[in-house]
Amino acid sequence: MNKNLSLERAVEAFAGFMVLLSVVLTYFVHPGFIWLTVFVGVNLFQQSLTGFCPAAIIMRKVFGLKTEAEMAVSAT
Repeated sequence: MNKNLSLERAVEAFAGFMVLLSVVLTYFVHPGFIWLTVFVGVNLFQQSLTGFCPAAIIMRKVFGLKTEAEMAVSAT
C-alpha cells in the first residue's frame, strides 16, 4: 500500500469504490444491490456524527495506515 496514503483518504476511496461497485451490481446483476449503496451511505453518515468507522479500524490494523495528523507528527 502507498506509504503516503492517509487513513482518511483510504476510507474515502473505499467508500467511493463500494458505491460504484453497488451501482454496477444493481444494473447488471440484481436491483437488490441498491441496498449496498444505502448501507455505505448510512455508514458514512453515522461516521460523520460519531467518528466510529469499522472500515478505518480494519484498514489501520491490516494495512498499518496512519491518520493525516499522525503522518504530520511523524514527518517533523
